[in-house]
Amino acid sequence: MKTLVLASPRGFCAGVTRAIEIVEKALEIWGPPIYVKHEIVHNQFVVGQLRKKGAIFVEDISEIPSGSHVIFSAHGVPPTTFDEAERLKLNVTDATCPLVTKVHKEARRYAEKGVEILYIGHRDHVEAIGTRGVAPELTTIVESVEEASAVKVNNPNKVAVLTQTTLSVDDTKEIQDTLLNRFEELQTPRKSDICYATTNRQTAIKQICSEVELVLVVGSSNSSNSNRLREVANRMGVRSYLINSQHDIEESWLDGIERVGMTAGASTPEEIIERCIARLKELGVSNVEERQIIPENVTFNIPKMNG
Repeated sequence: MKTLVLASPRGFCAGVTRAIEIVEKALEIWGPPIYVKHEIVHNQFVVGQLRKKGAIFVEDISEIPSGSHVIFSAHGVPPTTFDEAERLKLNVTDATCPLVTKVHKEARRYAEKGVEILYIGHRDHVEAIGTRGVAPELTTIVESVEEASAVKVNNPNKVAVLTQTTLSVDDTKEIQDTLLNRFEELQTPRKSDICYATTNRQTAIKQICSEVELVLVVGSSNSSNSNRLREVANRMGVRSYLINSQHDIEESWLDGIERVGMTAGASTPEEIIERCIARLKELGVSNVEERQIIPENVTFNIPKMNG
């Protein structure tokens, strides 16, 4: 008898729910097309559904006709993008996750004091690009322990650390500890920049790894927090795969497996998770167990949007 163990919390976080609601509300108020800078969240299914409703996703806002409505994605944008939107006479609604905005505010506060910022994150990720853009001349991105060991600053007594919100909690601690060992005066945020949803999902998957032989993480390949979940499970010694949908599940993965664990990234809709569960049942899973590790009840209000 094969058993599926579902880690909870999983799937949508408050920032993702808010961003999607903003696009849907914009379509309702102003009608299509509504332009969105970058994918609103990193999930192909969500983006596809919104595209069908009339959302147009662009990387370069100069492609957007003057006077149009544009939404900035949950990952945030640099201040220069707001300036460009104003120059192009675009009507902006900002769907940046409030927890990313918090990091932007921290960066701005440090920059105003002339404090150099060491930003732990993936330099090509859109969130990191947005945060670095707050104070580009003062911000250095640090991706690894090796980079943390070698990074140079102008004044070791005037340096701070910030992080991307979707990183591995364990990897980030290792990098931050390396920086703390090098810079005794390193200023750190009062509360971790890694968001509650990323932390909770990693904690939940760690909890169930001890009782499963295989882990499936439902999420898109460009989703940072989904990739980190797969890495966490691998690090716990459990074979794990990142799947975009039920179509990615290979029957051979379940050969000789009795207990399968499943979680989902913070931008994965419940509908896709349900389809993956149904597919596993087709492949012989007869028992589903829910593991509620941490309760989540965070919500974020959407901004005022006038018709």
